[in-house]
Amino acid sequence: MTSLYFTEEHELFRQSVRQFVEKEIKPYGDTWEKEEKISRDLFIKLGEQGFIGINHEEAYGGSKADIFYTCAYLEELAKCNYSGVCAAISVHQYMATNHIAEAGSHELKERFLKPSIEGKKVGAIAITEPFGGSDVQSMRTTAVKDGDYYILNGSKTFITNGHFCDFVVVACKTDDKAGIKGISLIVVERGTPGFTSSQLKKIGWHSSDTGELAFDNVKVPISNLVGKEGMGFFYIMESFQVERLVAGMLAIGGSEHCLESTLKYMNEREAFGRPIKKFQVLRHEIVQLYTELEAGKQMTYHTCWMLQNGQVPVKEASMVKLYMTELGNKIVDKCLQMFGGYGYMEDFPIARAYRDARVGTIVGGTTQIMREILSKIIIDDVRYKKVYSATEDVKSTSSTLSKSDWGNPTTAKEIIESIPLRIKKDKAANYNTTFQFDLNGDTGGQYTLLVENGNAKVEQGLVGSPECVITADAKVYEDIELGRLDPTMAFMGGQIKVTNIAAMMQFAKYFHRLN
Repeated sequence: MTSLYFTEEHELFRQSVRQFVEKEIKPYGDTWEKEEKISRDLFIKLGEQGFIGINHEEAYGGSKADIFYTCAYLEELAKCNYSGVCAAISVHQYMATNHIAEAGSHELKERFLKPSIEGKKVGAIAITEPFGGSDVQSMRTTAVKDGDYYILNGSKTFITNGHFCDFVVVACKTDDKAGIKGISLIVVERGTPGFTSSQLKKIGWHSSDTGELAFDNVKVPISNLVGKEGMGFFYIMESFQVERLVAGMLAIGGSEHCLESTLKYMNEREAFGRPIKKFQVLRHEIVQLYTELEAGKQMTYHTCWMLQNGQVPVKEASMVKLYMTELGNKIVDKCLQMFGGYGYMEDFPIARAYRDARVGTIVGGTTQIMREILSKIIIDDVRYKKVYSATEDVKSTSSTLSKSDWGNPTTAKEIIESIPLRIKKDKAANYNTTFQFDLNGDTGGQYTLLVENGNAKVEQGLVGSPECVITADAKVYEDIELGRLDPTMAFMGGQIKVTNIAAMMQFAKYFHRLN
């Protein structure tokens, strides 16, 4: 089936994850449930397959694949039906290392991101506190400067990988009087004197280690600060969009597995002389759940597309988290009912799925918090903007370029000639490609863009063998570049033709947009 979001390459990747799950997770899941932690070897194997790096930079061992590889990856992981395993992996990959990847110094990336991608180090993110819950602003953990060090004091709770991790990214107050502008993120390594942890008991997610952390005069180098001091709250708020989408993707995979296993049981289980799948009330219940899941999938994928294209989908990501986790609870509850008494037995995997799903509406922001965020956006007209690229100074200064730096181009010719000025040289150091632009109209023309190791130049005419050719009316191209026309609508309407969509998406990562 043709998809707006998934290509043949995505599906091949999905198959490889599915095979990995069958070989490396399912045979050991019950053991990890009993031990209440997963094997360190699993992270190593994930690293060897390149899975942990699919969302991270190539410079540190990742592949920086588009977000729909993450969708395929997490959906297939969730079908293992061991949600604790999924929690441990996703928190390490998409939360603990995310801030280091986005705002960390090169030194921090070498020390923590690179070995994390390899699976040699496991990370945690510590935000929640015993008395704070979802109220990030009220945190009490402090970090006071003392020469070249911070001295951390405080505690955290409900921390996934907290008792298992090699390092933890800790949210703490570096300025107790500055409110949300006084919160920072600092990396603390396991073994640092004064840093202790204990494991918590849970009703579900048994294969995931969840810890309570304590910091008693923990001395941490100032170089362990992630990004800029005082920006931690804003980094957390932006990273929440990824976290909420991850929750949605895992809910998709878990719900699909739940429905598939329930259908299988309905086909095998007989009552009153026929399979229970023949009873109309049960048939209608199942198709209703499938319908609601399909709606949730499309909302999740659209929000992923928005994030992939540089938007800040706070509203949509919050809707995904709200809808998909509530739906996940509903689906597993309805499916367990189909199993009757057997659904309440530990020997049936649906029982584990039932208790594992419950926490989905709590972690990563409760259902109530999601509704309040949405109320502020929809009713109070609150708006959000990116903070990573606009605030931290650890990236190249090319991140702070403005339109004036490339001459405020307005015509197609000027826009294309400005492309070499808009390249993100810090990201494109190893990027090589050739693009051709065939634009009709008075302000158009034919141009070839050549990029070699971060250096770009434009030549008149169609030169060489291009990786991608873009064909459009010059006015349409101008409207897209200047933000007057949605590129997806233009593409779907045939107003612009692109010969290689994957190359175009890759290309977009290395250049500043005009609008």
